[in-house]
Amino acid sequence: MQDTSRQYDEVIAQCRELFINKMKDYGPSWRILRPRSVTDQIFIKAKRIRTLELNGETKVGEGIWPEFIGIINYGVIGLIQLRLGYSDTVDITAERALQLYDELIMATKDLMIAKNTDYGEAWRDMRISSYTDLILTKIQRTKEIENHGGATIVSEGIDANYQDMINYSVFALIKHGEESHPWA
Repeated sequence: MQDTSRQYDEVIAQCRELFINKMKDYGPSWRILRPRSVTDQIFIKAKRIRTLELNGETKVGEGIWPEFIGIINYGVIGLIQLRLGYSDTVDITAERALQLYDELIMATKDLMIAKNTDYGEAWRDMRISSYTDLILTKIQRTKEIENHGGATIVSEGIDANYQDMINYSVFALIKHGEESHPWA
């Protein structure tokens, strides 16, 4: 489990660095996105991953790994939007956005550790393509919950689905770093 925690932190450090650099370019312009739009953005990335997994080639020269990073960062954006609500203007500083990023990633990692303990690190024996399918399933569930105004009867909410999408993406990036054959 110690390796998982360390590997998780290494993956998140890369994602966080990209998040910071994007905010240097654009600021927290994503504050304008409604949660539904964040979900759709994650869908685009997951769908592209699945297409590349099935076709084995890319026409634009970027592979699947940047898309998993995008899912992680948009998942955090989604969690921020759920917490703060969306805005018609950019209403927070980059520093505040990064503070929220760190806080929400910490909570998401804590969830991963709890589930990972219960499931005995089963994710390590899964194929990366299964993470993609699970993310797409979580997106579909999120869309259904959004269509019901955020209400559920017995299921986890949108925030838990975003956290699972983040964690599956982290697992994919950890496995990619470990495997010499990333399409396994």
